[in-house]
Amino acid sequence: AMAQTYNPEITRGDKRIIIVDGKPVSRVLARVPAADDNRGNLVAGAQPEVRELSERDRWICDRVGPVLREKGVLFAGLDVIGDYLTEINVTSPTGIRELDAQCGLNIAALLFERIEALRAQGRRPGA
Repeated sequence: AMAQTYNPEITRGDKRIIIVDGKPVSRVLARVPAADDNRGNLVAGAQPEVRELSERDRWICDRVGPVLREKGVLFAGLDVIGDYLTEINVTSPTGIRELDAQCGLNIAALLFERIEALRAQGRRPGA
């Protein structure tokens, strides 16, 4: 079981920040809940909204990103509600399709370019 304090800023969205090799991609995906629901989940009816990284988002990424990289986590999703990191998703960080479609990004290519660069250096993530 997991318990979490209710953060009223969820009404403005649960932000997903994609991290590739310790660095955030240029935009975040806010999952804005329906008016009658508190869940920032696209499957539950939340609407996707692309946003710029806030200063607080960058602050969080500056602290979490290097630790993920050190631990060998090449690809992750940070969930942020308001000013608070609520989750680090390393098994299936979703949101790249929505960010790619709305921003003209290619996050998968960014990830594979980073993997290839590490291999060319004779390294693997976290090594």
